[in-house]
Amino acid sequence: MHIKGTAAIVTGGASGLGGAAAERLAAAGAKVTILDLNSELGEAHAKAIGRDGKALPLRDFARTININLIGSFNILSKFAARLHVADSVEEERGVIVNTASVAAFDGQIGQAAYSASKGGIVGMTLPLAREFARYGIRVMTIAPGIFLTPLLMSLPEEAQKSLGTQVPFPSRLGHPSEFAQMVESIIANPMLNGETIRLDGAIRMAPK
Repeated sequence: MHIKGTAAIVTGGASGLGGAAAERLAAAGAKVTILDLNSELGEAHAKAIGRDGKALPLRDFARTININLIGSFNILSKFAARLHVADSVEEERGVIVNTASVAAFDGQIGQAAYSASKGGIVGMTLPLAREFARYGIRVMTIAPGIFLTPLLMSLPEEAQKSLGTQVPFPSRLGHPSEFAQMVESIIANPMLNGETIRLDGAIRMAPK
């Protein structure tokens, strides 16, 4: 594997062994992201080895994990706790559909926290499906690509088109109705369980 041009994340990269590894990889041409508890030292080391940007403070990482991953688990666990005593319909009591992101698989530079939070949702899909199976509850996850959300709609039209061209086919941004269609399909098909479905037009995100 050629190091030049690759993306590298070094935990504890502000000093010591991690710092030496970050420096060595940067010198070899990698785009290095430093994750360290000591954000001040991390930023100083990043500047010394020529990496753009700042070290990610642990509190920011933790906040993203808390909102995206722990928040999702909190909601679904409370829902499942109420649902497992409900009457079943055709042997089913309900379906939990989580939302992850293609960033769970193709995280870009600077997305360590976001990718980790969405990767956690993907990772808990199968074990939760196995755990809830005895109650007739299915658990699925959708990992959408680039969709026309209110945030993207606020971008200039040219920027939206540029993002859309990154999608192989159809070469455009996804429509929320297509996400909704996938939710409906998951609910309607009783054999869909314990899996993550990428809904992305075959896009694979570049490092940055």
